Amino acid sequence: MLQGSYVALVTPFKNNEIDYTALEKLIEFQIANHTDGILFCGTTGESPALAGDEKERLVNYGIKKVAKKIPVMMGTGSNNLHHTISATLQAQDWGVDHALVITPYYNKPTQNGLYQYFKAVAENTNIPIVIYNVPGRTGVNINAETTIKLANEFKNIVGIKEASGNLDQVSRIVKYTDSNFSVMSGEDALNLPIMSCGAKGVISVTANILPKKVSQLVSLSLQHKYSQALKIHLELLELNSILFLESNPIPVKEALHLMNMIKRVIRLPLCNMDQEKIEMLKQVLINYKIV
Repeated sequence: MLQGSYVALVTPFKNNEIDYTALEKLIEFQIANHTDGILFCGTTGESPALAGDEKERLVNYGIKKVAKKIPVMMGTGSNNLHHTISATLQAQDWGVDHALVITPYYNKPTQNGLYQYFKAVAENTNIPIVIYNVPGRTGVNINAETTIKLANEFKNIVGIKEASGNLDQVSRIVKYTDSNFSVMSGEDALNLPIMSCGAKGVISVTANILPKKVSQLVSLSLQHKYSQALKIHLELLELNSILFLESNPIPVKEALHLMNMIKRVIRLPLCNMDQEKIEMLKQVLINYKIV
């Protein structure tokens, strides 16, 4: 079953090419600090800025380095159905454990359009599919009723990464889907509230920086030890906030650079933070004794 603390891993670059030396270190860092799964080619991995051949090399390298120690997820969604099905079938062929499929952006589909879209992806693939709902980026929310219908009708739609910030919606999905369907928090500031509503895990940006802490929060929540999880939630408050000072993954990549984990390289149209914001981020990392 899909559960636990997954990291939405950044894609490190050097001279504007994927830095595989840094990527190996990032993967080792995650596994050593009890991350339960790794997402490649998500929003945090700058998937819109990666070419198709780069994604293939990145994911196959990642699968090799992970060596089945933990599950691997890959972002395969787009706003084009043909491309999404093709990318999801490729992930399936490469041995990826879960495909993360975002709601189609820019098209502004209706709820029926969303249902038909995910139905088509599910019917044309066999890999376990995780819906990605992030209306702040896509301009469309897949509502609880649509998600519930998809979850109950298609066995290979196994979860949803919920970044709507709507706890009522999360609660409805948990209540009206069976225990094999996993809600995963996609918003670090709400990891604990979403877990307390019955989510089975998180797909986290913050886990790039403090994977062990995020893993502990999720583990305690799954054991219903919410008072102990609350201590970690409050401890992570400022870090969760500063990592979204600008569009993700700008701050988290800067943080990893300050930690000497990656080079300070991000692809346009995203760009590096100005010095004033870098100093703000650095001070928070100093306070956490990260740098």
